[in-house]
Amino acid sequence: MISSLSSFGIELGFFVEEYAGSKGRFPPVKRREKKSLYIATIEKAHSLVNALIETGRLSTLGLVVVDELHMIGEGSRGAILEMTLAKVLYTSKTTQIIGMSATLNNVEDLQAFLKAEYYTSQFRPVELKEFLKVNDTIYEVDSQAADGMTFSRLLSYKYSEAQKKMDPDRLVALVTEVIPNYSCLVFCPSKKNCENVAEMLCKFLSKDYLNHREKEKCEVIKSLRNVGHGKVCPVLKRTVPFGIAYHHSGLTSDERRLLEEAYSIGVLCLLTCTSTLAAGVNLPARRVILRAPYVANTFLKRNQYKQMVGRAGRAGIDTAGESILLLQEKDKQQVLDLINGPLESCCSHLVEEFTKGIQSLFLSLIGLKIAASLGDIYQFMNGTFFGVQQKILLKEKSLWEITVDALEHLAEKGLLQKDSRGDNEGLECHFRITKLGQASFKGAIDVAYCDTLYRDLKKGLEGLVLESLLHLVYLTTPYDLAAQSEPDWMVYFRQFGQLSPAEQNVAALLGVSESFIGKKAAGQAIRKKVDKNVVNRLYLSFVLYSLLKETNVWSVSEKFNLPRGYIQNLLTGAASFSSCVLHFCEELEEFWVYKALLVELTKKLTYCVKAELIPLMEVTGVLEGRAKQLYNAGYRSIMHLANANPEVLVKTIDHLSRRQARQIVSSAKMLLHEKAEALQGEAEELLRLPADLPGLGGPSSERAGSHDGDISLS
Repeated sequence: MISSLSSFGIELGFFVEEYAGSKGRFPPVKRREKKSLYIATIEKAHSLVNALIETGRLSTLGLVVVDELHMIGEGSRGAILEMTLAKVLYTSKTTQIIGMSATLNNVEDLQAFLKAEYYTSQFRPVELKEFLKVNDTIYEVDSQAADGMTFSRLLSYKYSEAQKKMDPDRLVALVTEVIPNYSCLVFCPSKKNCENVAEMLCKFLSKDYLNHREKEKCEVIKSLRNVGHGKVCPVLKRTVPFGIAYHHSGLTSDERRLLEEAYSIGVLCLLTCTSTLAAGVNLPARRVILRAPYVANTFLKRNQYKQMVGRAGRAGIDTAGESILLLQEKDKQQVLDLINGPLESCCSHLVEEFTKGIQSLFLSLIGLKIAASLGDIYQFMNGTFFGVQQKILLKEKSLWEITVDALEHLAEKGLLQKDSRGDNEGLECHFRITKLGQASFKGAIDVAYCDTLYRDLKKGLEGLVLESLLHLVYLTTPYDLAAQSEPDWMVYFRQFGQLSPAEQNVAALLGVSESFIGKKAAGQAIRKKVDKNVVNRLYLSFVLYSLLKETNVWSVSEKFNLPRGYIQNLLTGAASFSSCVLHFCEELEEFWVYKALLVELTKKLTYCVKAELIPLMEVTGVLEGRAKQLYNAGYRSIMHLANANPEVLVKTIDHLSRRQARQIVSSAKMLLHEKAEALQGEAEELLRLPADLPGLGGPSSERAGSHDGDISLS
């Protein structure tokens, strides 16, 4: 989104700023002339709104656009989105909110929450036809028919006995009707199934498929090798020559980008993918095939089905799109209920997500001075999406009781205090935020982990090991990811044996011994109690530490026997959490020593590449593989890219389309303009004289010159 909008920003005179992961400034830079368009993840948008409220600048926010608004009903991310919108509605009378979704049911609840007008349209630029396949029979979905479907045709593909065993669902027959001249997406229930299906298809495709755009497919393999530090996934090595690839979270960002680019321009004609592609990436197809009516072991929801089949039909390319859902006879009635039934209703998760939801909300309301008394907070809660749905969602406790319980819980954790100056009972009971509460709210730390983080940082002050980065990396390893992970004990033990004395010292300080890991690896019973969360977190720290030392996802993936994509997601999570811990420490004077250390560590975790590539990777859309290509071609800085000719870039850089080249140049120009504007604003601020200083009527040469060393050009 940032890449595609940057060219508009250059032409129309506005800034496009990225707020994702560890990127984004809080509060955002005040612009002197141009306005800014912030492109943000849900979490960063929440922090951005908090920063604007705190600095009294929310009125400068003219428009909030929420894509995929139905996500408000999905877990902790939905709770954060709800908090963000509720704060905007409560504190600003001028900000307009536009929500968009193709899969909403209970629109009335959202209308009431957002105080919104509702616009709907069934228009689709390309007609979509939906089909079901049972055995060798294909039916068309028809809401007018008695049982919701009508007979369409029989599959006539000639199968050998061997093929029938290998491909019981007749996928080869279905895909060969459209590829290689048209594109096809095959949605699979699991990541492993994606890879298996891609390989199976290639075994039965004619060798003629190898000749279709052969040279360009060789370039894709070459590019994959470049981004894979000389290695290519063996599955992709076999499937790409046929124009087929798998697409799931086990791939690195560079690999996904390359495969998406190749698919977009028709070099790859088929992707086997998981359901996440339906919601995330704009990769349409002539035909979409759903391998089964399941995501993992869970039966499809109506809105998931609509998201997937909605990928069929490419505007401006195809005149029609079609989807085919494969199903067994036993699932037939359930599938008919699914495709002919209503979309699922959207429900608030604000209270269900207790620490990331309601508690986090109350902490920020008091920290931002939006509300101070129990009455104010209760009034705010009535205006939330949860408040609108309280009659449906609340069974045992009232909204008042839930509000009181959450505030008492925050007080017990030492994040809030009852204000002794106010009335301590009823609606007029006032609260104030403690220093720990302020740090937690400013750092966007999950309330469940804020006291643990404080203890860990405090303990670190007693013996912070700085001979290596391991101790700091441990402190910035996300708690929630550690809680979800289970170490490979043999790998853990092997890595433990390779630690230097300083690194062993870190493990000892954390209370994790080599003998404990050795016993776990040997499967022996252990009587001594060791904190499982610390053990798991240290293991993930080893992964991150190895990655910072080697900057090679492939070798770390092999070393720890973990998917490449998982390691990269861990790195992204650690970079984001490191940024949060930095903001947490900035609010607590006792942690002053961490500030400079965490600024550098956050940068290392964000880019995890050699220092010379970092400036190029600041440009949106430039990942490690592309940065290396650009650097080797002589583009060493943002300025080089901003002044580059897209046509020259296309000729110089392998596997770069004109559209991508133009986007890279536009993004670099945008970044350069943004940096120049920020420096100019900083210079003017430094040279501006306070009006109330006696004897200084204007900027004397002595006064103006005193700032020479303060203006940063980094």
